[in-house]
Amino acid sequence: MDVVTGEVGTPAATSPPGARRVTRLLRRWAPGTAGVVGIVAVWWLAAVTVLAGTTTPTPLGVARGFAADGLGFYVANVTVTLEEAVRGFLVGNGLALALASLVLLVPALERLVMQVAVISYCLPLVAITPILYIVIGPPPSGEPSGTAVVLAALSVFFTTVVGAVLGFRSADPAVLDVVTVLGGGRWQQLVRVRLVAALPGILGALQVAAPAALLGAILGEYIGGVDRGVGPALVNAGQSLNGERAWGIALVCALLAGAGYALFALVARAVTPWASGGPSAGGGAA
Repeated sequence: MDVVTGEVGTPAATSPPGARRVTRLLRRWAPGTAGVVGIVAVWWLAAVTVLAGTTTPTPLGVARGFAADGLGFYVANVTVTLEEAVRGFLVGNGLALALASLVLLVPALERLVMQVAVISYCLPLVAITPILYIVIGPPPSGEPSGTAVVLAALSVFFTTVVGAVLGFRSADPAVLDVVTVLGGGRWQQLVRVRLVAALPGILGALQVAAPAALLGAILGEYIGGVDRGVGPALVNAGQSLNGERAWGIALVCALLAGAGYALFALVARAVTPWASGGPSAGGGAA
């Protein structure tokens, strides 16, 4: 009588590579997918029960409204808002990274830079939007709003400054000493060591900044004098009590914000593999 060993029944030993790949994908995507399905189910149930007497649409109603408005309606409005968000993202993060680098080169400026960052974070964006609109003025018809660009930049500035400064400081002191011994100054330390050490923190800040820039751009459009964009579309939908359109626009914005977050998450995973437990930033720089 043959004896069957325990190794034969081991899933890792018997399952083919394709099955193991499917298992890994299920473990990665199943929780998120289940969460989305659960949210949609609760939304649908609430729309037909406790919120039945309101203008809250069902997911099917939103889908029908999306089809009725057509893809062109969403593209025409979303592209304007995306352009504002991207401009603000680049300006705000570019300025934040420049100031964080300056702090490393001129440490005496650290308190000033951090105070500016904190002030930008504490500014009530809703209150300063009219002031920005008065200073910048309305854009030409169909063009992005300068007010929205500034608000998008303000929305990302603080997070990136803090993430970059903390990341620059996380460099291995031993590696910094090696650069100093070899005759390198603060600039060489910044470029050769601190920048590598700061990549996980910077990319993490950019992950958060991507949705924040979109939110800031939408907020700026409410008073930014634009005739196209997500902001005006939401205002028109609210004034006409078009719940399907309002929910459709909100869902599209949520998808765009999530896509921006996921994009930088993928970039971080590809560019900084050591951040998930591999070699340290300082060791990688060495």
